[in-house]
Amino acid sequence: MAFTLPTETAKGKIREVELGAGEKARKVGGENCLPFYLWEGEMPNKPIVAAEVMDEVSELVPALEKALGEVKGDPVAWAKKAVEEWGADAIFLLLTSTDPKGTDAPADQAAETVLKVEEAVKVPVIVYGTEDVEKDAEIARVVATKAEGKNLLIGPAKEDNFKKVGAPAIGYKQTVAGMTPIDVNLAKQLNILLTNLGMEADKLVIDPTTGALGYGLEYTYSVTARLKVAGLFQDDSMTQMPMLANIGFQAWKTKEAKSSEEDYPEWGDPEKRGIMWETVTAVALLLAGADILVLRHPESIRLVKKLIADLSG
Repeated sequence: MAFTLPTETAKGKIREVELGAGEKARKVGGENCLPFYLWEGEMPNKPIVAAEVMDEVSELVPALEKALGEVKGDPVAWAKKAVEEWGADAIFLLLTSTDPKGTDAPADQAAETVLKVEEAVKVPVIVYGTEDVEKDAEIARVVATKAEGKNLLIGPAKEDNFKKVGAPAIGYKQTVAGMTPIDVNLAKQLNILLTNLGMEADKLVIDPTTGALGYGLEYTYSVTARLKVAGLFQDDSMTQMPMLANIGFQAWKTKEAKSSEEDYPEWGDPEKRGIMWETVTAVALLLAGADILVLRHPESIRLVKKLIADLSG
């Protein structure tokens, strides 16, 4: 008797969202099945891996310092290396210099950095502030204006500043990432607010907030998977946006990733440990349904891209 593999057909489909413009454009989303369930549906666009680049760096763990070498402190060179040598599909430019608790660089200065990075690479660029709602809103306005038509993914938009982030994005043809604190209903509500503002639903990406391995990963996994299931099997239009997992920042600040071998000799090589901490977190969220994975270390990028290629057949 022949075995027939049971299948379940989704009612809904994740929207395709285009990042970047012209030759740099790259689509994410579009799937009508759970991650890599290719016997039940299609994933026309493979998940992408974005390399995190910071416009200002104070101190990093030795493994990241080693990987960056001379490009540390030069976001343009860093971005080019990430694309040309590490194989990144996109650049996640974190404007650390704008943090009001730090350098508090002006938005105009940050925007100039964004334009230089965008010009230097042949992939889409994601631009994030430091989660200060007022400063991020100012950055979004200036960056959206100066990069008109380049279709940057700008974030994070939050409930407290979504109008100030969303309005310039609408006016100057950018895409927006909405961030909520690991909650399905809050993610859905923010999408409702942004679309009511006038954002097209296919110009939105969900950032459900990420917890690293051992530091909330199981909760992040659950929320990411539930958002994906709601979009596919409940045909909920306000959860049918692609999702972004900002992994590098969370993974490399964990005790296990940043502690030295002298402090914990039984944990082994700290470089391998950190890479694995980032990679395992990425794999879990990839399988939960993330469409954009933001990573820091080049080896993590290589490993995750290989896995995506293998799973995609």
